[in-house]
Amino acid sequence: MSLLQFNFDPQKATIAGKPRLERRLSDLEGVYSDPVAYQNALKEDNPVVYTVSSVEDYNQPGDLQFGLGCLMPGKVGGEYYMTKGHLHTWLEAAEVYIGLAGEGLMLLENPKEVWAVELKANTVVYVPGGTAHRTVNTGSVPLLYWGIYPAGAGHDYESIRQKNFRQVVLEQAGKPAVLERSKLLTQRV
Repeated sequence: MSLLQFNFDPQKATIAGKPRLERRLSDLEGVYSDPVAYQNALKEDNPVVYTVSSVEDYNQPGDLQFGLGCLMPGKVGGEYYMTKGHLHTWLEAAEVYIGLAGEGLMLLENPKEVWAVELKANTVVYVPGGTAHRTVNTGSVPLLYWGIYPAGAGHDYESIRQKNFRQVVLEQAGKPAVLERSKLLTQRV
């Protein structure tokens, strides 16, 4: 068995000796509800929107894997920065998110239900199997969190890319508002 203890730096959002994936704004094409605002934001800059450092060393049945996520504050148009979101390729796999710093929401959905659940320091969000999930930073500082999932869960981004989430989170009157994507798109036409 390899190392059983890992050091992490919450200021840099890194796990010692583990790679850090960076997702820039240009990696999030099709995620935001307003393609014009997205293109305009991308013309201005291509910032890092979020990073994930992961420990995926353990791959036996019953093992767990985990990642340290850091989602930056910012907006595209009025829509808050968010992750791509994913399902698990092993559809039944659940996941737990533990908030360390900042404030945000997790968008959760399955074919029957949608939820927007608060994720901030000292909160835990349980993501049931078969549930797509996306993290949204609604605050003014980075949102830092752990994601813990079973080995073999995998990440399916393509399903989300094809149909996106049914909810969006926009700033309205200085506060986050969760809206249905279909109604928002109808208002823009």
